[in-house]
Amino acid sequence: MRPSSIALLLACCAPLVQAQEGGLFTKIEAAPASEFWLDTGFATAHFDSDKDLNGANKGLGAEYRFSGTMAATAGRFYNSDRRWSNYAGLIWQPYALGPVRLGLALAAFDGYPKMRDGGWFPAAIPTLTYEYGRVGLNLGIIPSYRDRLYGGISFQLKFRLR
Repeated sequence: MRPSSIALLLACCAPLVQAQEGGLFTKIEAAPASEFWLDTGFATAHFDSDKDLNGANKGLGAEYRFSGTMAATAGRFYNSDRRWSNYAGLIWQPYALGPVRLGLALAAFDGYPKMRDGGWFPAAIPTLTYEYGRVGLNLGIIPSYRDRLYGGISFQLKFRLR
């Protein structure tokens, strides 16, 4: 899915999100928070399953939720091209569908050899999060970008430390 397709999808869904009272989506309160999460790497189901991509993206990361809708995140993982990647950014999730938070991870990544020769680049990744007590799951919908980045659905386990 191309970034322009994601933007169009989000714009089309905006009227659905506006209906908060009795609607499908609820707005998350942006009150101050203080939660620290330890994140695993990713398990990725790639859209291009015929390309022998690495779907076992071992790694380690962290999230610090400083408000009800925002968290800072950073980490390192073994990417789809079998290279080490680093990431740092923000997770913005202003809405929920039942217990699932909805929003975007706005982050910078490196380590992909066909993207800026492995250098840093920005990305906006639709992200859903489910948390139960001290355990959670982030689900990212990674868009494909030409022949440089391979899209897929990525799952990341996380554990709340405080």
